[in-house]
Amino acid sequence: MPKLNIEEIEAILPHRYPFLLLDSVEDYTPGEFAVAKKCVSANEPFFQGHFPKFKVMPGVLVVEALAQTGAVALLSLPEHKGKIALFGGIKNCKFKTPVRPGDTLELSCRLTNRKGPIGIGEAEAKVNGKTAVKAELSFAIM
Repeated sequence: MPKLNIEEIEAILPHRYPFLLLDSVEDYTPGEFAVAKKCVSANEPFFQGHFPKFKVMPGVLVVEALAQTGAVALLSLPEHKGKIALFGGIKNCKFKTPVRPGDTLELSCRLTNRKGPIGIGEAEAKVNGKTAVKAELSFAIM
């Protein structure tokens, strides 16, 4: 199982603090899939306003973390080194469980279709083995 630490992730993705939402990649095969983790801390800046009395990680940021996981799978291909993956679309997105401070997001994205610069992936975020978010994501390589 190949793993990536934060420096290796930064060599693949263009994202940086505060928008890099992956702490580690636990397994991946370039062009096929990636499995990553995000440790959700109470110190995340978005918790100041979302929501002060009941802190919940914004769903769109969980989806972004899933997209970054898929981007690792796509951008780790040698022909995509140094490129950027942009969102092409989000389909069938379901938010099932809130993500709270102290949770560890278990992120996975399996690329199901690639044609030229376009990729589609099935993505799922879990907390303690329970689905938090599930979606089909599409990417465009720039």
